[in-house]
Amino acid sequence: MGNIAIRVSGLRKRYQIGVKQQEYETFRETLVSVVMAPFRRFSRLRGTRVIEDEMIWALKDISFEVQHGEVLGLIGRNGAGKTTLLRILTRITWPTEGRAEVFGRVGSLLEVGTGFHPELTGRENVYLNGALLGMKKAEIDRKFDEIVAFSGIEPFLDTPVKRYSSGMYVRLAFSVAAHLEPEILLVDEVLAVGDTEFQRKCLGKMEGVAKEGRTVLFVSHNLAAVQNLCTRAIVLEGGRLKHDAAPPDAIEHYLATLDSTRSHTVDLSRHANRRQGFSSFFTKAELFAGDKPGNVIRMGGSLKIRLHYTRPEMTGKLLVRIIINDSLDQRLAQFSSDIFNPGLFQGAPSSGAIECVVPQLNLVRGVYYLHVVAADSFGLVDWIDRACAIDVIESDVFGTSYIPLPQWGTFVLPSEWRLVNGV
Repeated sequence: MGNIAIRVSGLRKRYQIGVKQQEYETFRETLVSVVMAPFRRFSRLRGTRVIEDEMIWALKDISFEVQHGEVLGLIGRNGAGKTTLLRILTRITWPTEGRAEVFGRVGSLLEVGTGFHPELTGRENVYLNGALLGMKKAEIDRKFDEIVAFSGIEPFLDTPVKRYSSGMYVRLAFSVAAHLEPEILLVDEVLAVGDTEFQRKCLGKMEGVAKEGRTVLFVSHNLAAVQNLCTRAIVLEGGRLKHDAAPPDAIEHYLATLDSTRSHTVDLSRHANRRQGFSSFFTKAELFAGDKPGNVIRMGGSLKIRLHYTRPEMTGKLLVRIIINDSLDQRLAQFSSDIFNPGLFQGAPSSGAIECVVPQLNLVRGVYYLHVVAADSFGLVDWIDRACAIDVIESDVFGTSYIPLPQWGTFVLPSEWRLVNGV
């Protein structure tokens, strides 16, 4: 196939809503399924709704090729189809229509603990994973010490992995996938589970894998990592391939799809970026440039964020945090109610609004995103990524006739300069 590592042609994947997908069935289950199939078809045709109403297309007409040695980033909103695409490429699930061809040995890290047997020890799972990747025992023996050293879990190597934390799972799983020299490495967002130091090690390892001429498919919401690591990026939206270009261009296209968040008033009750499993504590966000409604802030200007909330029971120990990220999702700052006003919610009603005022927003020109988090003494209550956005525009913030430029850095900080004689 020449230099092609992956070829995807007209790929479509459909799921039936409310039906659990089974990867395998027992002989008895297969017989029952065959006998009951006509009755299931009849019961579906009886209703007035067509069967398509019960289906959802996770992927729609996806086509692209990846050359050997390319590092391809896959970016998009939650539910865009990124993980479904990787699951098809690793043959965990099968497409409804189209073809996905992979030319080379694949190593994958899609979900925490995928391919691990919980009753086996870390040591035994290294050999099990290696065998699943098609490696000979001699090859695993040769790489074993390097795998263990990279993972950093040597003290727990002979402990059953069912007792591992999610972070330990990721460390060992990534070490196996990256060190057993697959020709194609598929990595999903699971790296977010690891700590910061390990994430840096993983990104460095993937960069090394890419420099060796191997192929990497990298799914991540960390846009800075995509821009720095990848040679090309694809944007998925609603199961469709919307853009295929160099990382900076693809990232710019993806950010343009988030323009709906660029308003001074945002409905948070059903926000698309609410993390899975959290309740709708935040209901609305309002932004003010000084005292005027708006999300366009001058350098050094005042920003006021008003967050509306509703919660039936107030514990009195609630806290709210607002995180500011740049357009590449790198964290720049965080404001926490528990630091500046720890008793903010004591005696507060079950619904209302709170305000956070930043007297001087010393950021250079650009678009920045606000993430909002609520927690109580029992843990996290609500978390919305990119809940809303602000546009910082140029201003002579220091009154010196100089306009700070983005290439100077992210923050516009005051400083004093003086000449000291005789030192």
